[in-house]
Amino acid sequence: MGKVLRSEFLKLRKSSIWLLMFISPVLATLAGLGQSVEDTPYKWEITLSAMSFLHALLFFPLLTGVFSAFVCRYEHLGGGWKQLLAMPVSRSNVYIAKFLIVIGLLAITQVLFAGGLVLVGQLKGFEGALPWKMILTSAVGGWIASLPLVALQLFVSVAWSSFAAPLAINVIFTLPNILVVNSEQFGPYYPWAQPFLAMMPTTEESFGALNVPMETLMIVILGSLVLFFLSGFTYFQRKEI
Repeated sequence: MGKVLRSEFLKLRKSSIWLLMFISPVLATLAGLGQSVEDTPYKWEITLSAMSFLHALLFFPLLTGVFSAFVCRYEHLGGGWKQLLAMPVSRSNVYIAKFLIVIGLLAITQVLFAGGLVLVGQLKGFEGALPWKMILTSAVGGWIASLPLVALQLFVSVAWSSFAAPLAINVIFTLPNILVVNSEQFGPYYPWAQPFLAMMPTTEESFGALNVPMETLMIVILGSLVLFFLSGFTYFQRKEI
């Protein structure tokens, strides 16, 4: 597994994929700086909500598809799958390594997002101690909520040789997020909306699907993760190369 992970890292080391991790956190930070919070006691919560609206509702779900398609791009070109699997590596290790690389990139993105939130609070002079519990819960919760989507996107990226097709599907299903997250019935079960629901802070001003209990959301997320990952893993094991 270690050798496979190093191989995957070397493929990405000189690519532009690393720059993509900064785009969403930077844009979210700018949104946080532009949010007016002077007349409210919920400065951190409202700032986090504004940043999450741009980051977790739109760009973060899109990044799951971009990263998943990117880690499979080299293998889809010029018989790369045959060359890779001709080496003394197992299919299971290859699939798991690609999954770990994608969730690792998303974890770094979330760290950058959390750093952006802290930076906004410092620049705007928010009083009191940093709400580390809220910040970490939001960042880690959003990352965990993205895992089923990564499993699904990796499944699609492995199955389709086209780089654009998985991305187009991801865009199509990401755009309805703004409507789905306000549905108490469908929001918690929609993979593209789950990161946003997990990242939103809980305040007295929360409403609609944003009041979904975290326990319920995490049960749905873990169930979806197992289903999507095992489906993609089984498909890759049986895929003809």
